[in-house]
Amino acid sequence: MKKIFLLAVVSIMASAAMAQEAVRPIFYEVSFPNAMHHEAEIVMTIPQAPEKNFTVRMSRSSAGRYATHEFGKNVYNVMATDVNGKKLQLKQIEGDTYQVEPPAAGGAVKVSYTLFANWTDGTYASVDPSHAHLNMPAAFMWVPGLESRPIKFAFNDLAKYGWKVATQLKHEGENVYSAPNMQYMMDSPTELSNFNETSWNVVNSDGKTEKINLTVHSDDDQATIDGFGKMVQKMVLEEKAVFGELPSYDFGEYTFVSDIYPTTSGDGMEHRNSTCIVLPVPKVGGLEERLLGVFAHEYFHSWNVKRIRPKSLEPFNFEHANMSSELWFAEGFTQYYGEMLLVRSGFNSVDDYAGTIAGLVNSVLNTPAAAKYSQTQMSRYSVYADAGVSIDPNNDNNIFTSYYMYGGATALALDLRLRSEFNLTLDDYMRTVWLNRGKVMKPYTIPDLQSDLAKVTTPQFAADFFNKYIYGVDKNNYEALLAKAGFVLRKAAPGKAWAGSFSGSGRRGRAGQARTNAADGISIATSTVMGTPIYKAGLDAGDVVLKADGKDVNSQQAFDEIVATKNIGDKIAVSYKNRTGNHETTVTLEESPYLEVVTFEKAGKTLTADQQAFRNSWLSSKVK
Repeated sequence: MKKIFLLAVVSIMASAAMAQEAVRPIFYEVSFPNAMHHEAEIVMTIPQAPEKNFTVRMSRSSAGRYATHEFGKNVYNVMATDVNGKKLQLKQIEGDTYQVEPPAAGGAVKVSYTLFANWTDGTYASVDPSHAHLNMPAAFMWVPGLESRPIKFAFNDLAKYGWKVATQLKHEGENVYSAPNMQYMMDSPTELSNFNETSWNVVNSDGKTEKINLTVHSDDDQATIDGFGKMVQKMVLEEKAVFGELPSYDFGEYTFVSDIYPTTSGDGMEHRNSTCIVLPVPKVGGLEERLLGVFAHEYFHSWNVKRIRPKSLEPFNFEHANMSSELWFAEGFTQYYGEMLLVRSGFNSVDDYAGTIAGLVNSVLNTPAAAKYSQTQMSRYSVYADAGVSIDPNNDNNIFTSYYMYGGATALALDLRLRSEFNLTLDDYMRTVWLNRGKVMKPYTIPDLQSDLAKVTTPQFAADFFNKYIYGVDKNNYEALLAKAGFVLRKAAPGKAWAGSFSGSGRRGRAGQARTNAADGISIATSTVMGTPIYKAGLDAGDVVLKADGKDVNSQQAFDEIVATKNIGDKIAVSYKNRTGNHETTVTLEESPYLEVVTFEKAGKTLTADQQAFRNSWLSSKVK
């Protein structure tokens, strides 16, 4: 019986091994015969295709982006054949989904299509003779049900255009690259261009060497990129010090995939072993310190989001929006560190950072949404806010506060409270979350984050903090907390009259044109902000302001100049029109609630030794 049993086990294992070996990768061949007109030709070969009708589709969401995007609109000339080129029946059943009838004899299926790509950012794709910028969900069809299959790519025409390949995909040789499965493939932005590259090694805490690659497609010379690389390297080490180690990168490498050019669309998008950074500026040279913030933010994501991963985003669903209640931590805490670490790295001064702090504090103390809605709710709004595609106006000015800023302000408060109440730091908390969640790739929930905070503080503190500031809308005492580090939180324009602004963050219209100042007045394009004097006066989107205080106005500046001559409490008569006719209202001026942060030194106060020590402990380098 033993021998028979062993033989049976060996037979089963051999069969399983043969079956596993027999699973061949899905293969994409990518060519660029019409790059000048922004087209790529893609052939997807599906070995061992399903025997019954199956679907191929484009994605509707993208790794790291939470809203939906209609990538299927840029795919055409879709055709399916067998390996001999015989056409197979193909039916478009949705805008981005096609049904394929496989060959009767079975075997491989080829699906070919043309991709139009003309938008360079962290989500879409672009093709022209200078480069092919490929965010995978925007470029590649896939087969639902075969997501676990290994994948290979062949990028053709590299020599024709003088391109190299920057990607986290595994290089198999020549122009061939691979991914272990669809999730990894979709997480692997790829830039084909004549980029400049600089690399360096970092010895990790386990003694393993991790290679960091900085690739930049820009109008800079190699010396400029080498110099910028030294700055990025310094920032990388400062981020490593927060967690005590780098992540163990797949294939031992991490790559910054960067595209810098005035006509690109600014963006930064994190990925498991890389980040896609696109910035609309002329070049890196001369702007190094200005650009570092995006690099710092995105690199911090290689811990927080890509490994310290919300359970709500794991696995990522590419067929619809991915909603998460945890973005205040995933994005907001990253926002805090990305900016603060530039001070620790020596690139930003303490005075520079005071302005950054003011932005965080105003986002939670002086926005209508933060007064009414929790961080978890603002995180869920990401399905509309995170580069969401729509053409109609919304009421974001009053119902949304960025989870980047909201969470960043919470991270700031928690860091200062841990330092002052427990002689701990936010670094201690982040390392605990890293070891408990990220390093072991155990996706977290909000109760998990609370549990980890309880471990470094007390269960009572953690419960109180989460109930008040994460689930609730209470606000920390930023004035008292910042004073511990020698910062003053005060009114930005004390004693000066203020009315609010007519401009905001409204969406553009169908024709791509936002309404602006009219020749005969100020055309209000977006919702005015709740609580401002102009909101209280009944002015809102659709109104055209004609006169203020008896004077013609046709710009925000002209209106502000009138307000500047008045005092708090003064009333300004405003004439305006809309579709119901001409109207009059009165704007009662107030003091602006907006705050600024300055150092004790700039405020003319004496910085104590304790405050100096607190500030140094917080903002000085942690690299040993």
